[in-house]
Amino acid sequence: MTAGIDTPDRRGRTGLHRHGLDLTGNTRVWIREVEVLSCDWYVLRKITFDYQRSDGLWSRQQRETYDRGNGATILLYNTDRQTVLLTRQFRLPAYVNAHPDGMLLETAAGLLDGDDPDEAIRREAAEETGHTIGTAQHIFDVYMSPGSVTERLHFFAAPYGRHTATSAPGGIAAEGEDITTIELPFRKALAMIRSGEIADAKTIMLLQWAALEGPFSATAERGPAAAKQGPATA
Repeated sequence: MTAGIDTPDRRGRTGLHRHGLDLTGNTRVWIREVEVLSCDWYVLRKITFDYQRSDGLWSRQQRETYDRGNGATILLYNTDRQTVLLTRQFRLPAYVNAHPDGMLLETAAGLLDGDDPDEAIRREAAEETGHTIGTAQHIFDVYMSPGSVTERLHFFAAPYGRHTATSAPGGIAAEGEDITTIELPFRKALAMIRSGEIADAKTIMLLQWAALEGPFSATAERGPAAAKQGPATA
């Protein structure tokens, strides 16, 4: 009997070796075998599959996939103050791969853990930043590292202010979280991307969205009337 296959693993999962075997969305891919290499908190699998190349020939390939579940992230912004609210926490993988101290500035984020993305991100925002938000604006969904990690991340944005600050920030100590919040002028946050002080992909994507299309874009700053009229011409 093997945990995660015949008997429940520490998260109550079984049948992890069958994941993907029933996929039929791509006729050029035939998954032959799924081997579970590890199923501690997340799941590492080795998948053997046949792939039909563009020239029509079939080749047998193997890939390892790391399944940590899907997640969500959110940019909290304040247009009156022209600020964004980010978190800072220690990230061991970044630390062992050349980050100076492993302390990353990030948008609040977390795994869905069975919740809908909008429910999950409201939970994570409250836990990490202490702000209780209402309905968040859905921006886009992204595969962050599709060569090896299965995770799909749901991106959101929402305003924050004194009225949304309902509890102390910090995360869940029992889960090893030790999170601080950092309020930054939006333009300074953009400059920190260029300087390398902000090096987290999801955070960079949301900050750039905010500058190009979101609450700090030129269209947003001109207001609804300007948006209807379109850009000014010489």
